[in-house]
Amino acid sequence: MSDHIYLSSPHMSDEGYELEYVHDAFQKNWIAPLGENVNEFENTMKAYIGAKNAVALSAGTAALHLSMICAGVGRGDKVFCQDLTFSASANPITYVGAEPVFIDSERETWNMDPAALKKAIAIHGIPKAVVVVHLYGNPAKLDEICEICDTYNIPLIEDAAEALGSAYHGRKCGTFGKYGILSFNGNKIITTSGGGMMLCKDGSDARHALKLATQAREPFLWYQHEEIGYNYRMSNICAGIGRGQMKVIDNRIKQKQAINRAYKEYLAGLPLTFQPVTQNAEANCWLTSVLLDKGCGVDPLEITDMLTKENIESRPIWKPMHSQPVFRDAAYVTAEDTAVADDLFNRGICLPSDTKMSLEDVERVCRIIRTMF
Repeated sequence: MSDHIYLSSPHMSDEGYELEYVHDAFQKNWIAPLGENVNEFENTMKAYIGAKNAVALSAGTAALHLSMICAGVGRGDKVFCQDLTFSASANPITYVGAEPVFIDSERETWNMDPAALKKAIAIHGIPKAVVVVHLYGNPAKLDEICEICDTYNIPLIEDAAEALGSAYHGRKCGTFGKYGILSFNGNKIITTSGGGMMLCKDGSDARHALKLATQAREPFLWYQHEEIGYNYRMSNICAGIGRGQMKVIDNRIKQKQAINRAYKEYLAGLPLTFQPVTQNAEANCWLTSVLLDKGCGVDPLEITDMLTKENIESRPIWKPMHSQPVFRDAAYVTAEDTAVADDLFNRGICLPSDTKMSLEDVERVCRIIRTMF
């Protein structure tokens, strides 16, 4: 059996930066969810991404949940959410009792369609918030989406879980919305073994999020609580891993981009297209994804099955939220006659994009795919 090739797995630094910070936390007995690593991880991320405020949390989903609360989303409110995404983008809408309205994709980036967003406002009225996602690290059409949100004074929640390091007009993703969401899950550009971060433009929101993330304790000697809180703070150990990962983040992005370029070279001439990169943007190429041509005679699942037999991980494009059984009753808006997200799901496949892959590994994947045509 050939060596296993992962879709996207954790990649610790060769220099052992992560172990240095974790060891320091053990030496100082800062094991709890506070300490130097947490503070410095937030500071390093703010400097890297250009954010004013950052709160390190236990998961990107926790950051989305707290963003909903800080945006004032409550029971019965409507929140417009990108349809083609992972369920974690939508689940927190339900945590606060709100109703998701799913917005279809456009074909130029595979992200939220501004035309469908406008149509949704005409149909459903002004939502309490909009959740846009940078799919697979490819920035959405932020000029148009931000303009719409600004026109109607709608808080924009920017799910940049897959897009750490991606930029739009030279500005890092996660800094365009009122709130930005980062994820450090094991499959992301950098990892803290889990974890996430909430970025806020307003310091008051960051302070409120930090309070909520630490059980909403009031500043008294005794334990007093005047609102519901959560146990969402990142641990000092996980933050130490994050500090070490930040030292290699630029190299990880370059590796992802090199893998993407290699795929484009080795798969040239086949009846498929790659996810288009947004105009005026730089994508981190977290996952390289392709769309099979209609009528090419090959089904994406046939490719994933063949790769699995060769000990290689791949997966279909995200299944759209509007077609998920759990959201069967949610509203869905598309600007086209048929759902773009459904078409992308039916013809799309995510190729292994692990930063530990060599170019020979990429070539091996491509040789197998070529046998299918």
